[in-house]
Amino acid sequence: MVVPDVTICLPTYNERDNVEQMLRALAPLGVRVLVIDDSSPDGTGEIADRVAAELDGVSVLHRDRKEGLGPAYIAGFRRALAEGAEYVISMDCDFSHDPADVPRLIAACDGGADVAIGSRYVPGGGTVNWGIGRRIVSAGGSFYARTLLGLHIRDMTGGFRCFRRSVLETVGLDTIATKGYAFQIELTYRALRRGFTVAEVPIVFTDRTAGQSKMSRAIFLEAVRKVPALRVRALTGKL
Repeated sequence: MVVPDVTICLPTYNERDNVEQMLRALAPLGVRVLVIDDSSPDGTGEIADRVAAELDGVSVLHRDRKEGLGPAYIAGFRRALAEGAEYVISMDCDFSHDPADVPRLIAACDGGADVAIGSRYVPGGGTVNWGIGRRIVSAGGSFYARTLLGLHIRDMTGGFRCFRRSVLETVGLDTIATKGYAFQIELTYRALRRGFTVAEVPIVFTDRTAGQSKMSRAIFLEAVRKVPALRVRALTGKL
């Protein structure tokens, strides 16, 4: 039985090695799953269509081109809200986020949080199969954003999250311009500035074993530039 008020948004680009396995892993949870595919040239969208025809609650949103993580999520969030979702979950398709942790994020929102973040940097959280370089970049990025924006959230860049409907309706999705992992930072900052509560739920993030990471120098530099700009916009009342 599919629970109609929970939708998982699953952005994909060249994830043919993971998408079917992920959809089948999520199926027992009984929630809706929306694959947002940015015209993957490797056939990810076609695989998702085939699985969607078999599994209840799975649908696919095909986008014309690759525009980045932020625009893909915004398109997915809009679709989920239009279809009546009360909770919307964002997660990666490469199994770095464990499907078994989905109920824990939902439970955190059921318990009163407006946003629940699957956090690598609170007690009980962690990472697996990461080199020292990636650990430094990830932890350093969260520290950088947390310090410049004056926030208490430990994992600012984590993409495994559960949102109440009211958060996504209030933060101004149409005005978010960040496209890479800075999107996660901006979304958290906007939610906190509007008075929503954010809880961190410890998770263990396991690096992908199939497919290729989408992290790039351009995505990293966007975050470096955009975080100070967010602070300036907030101070001038433009955020």
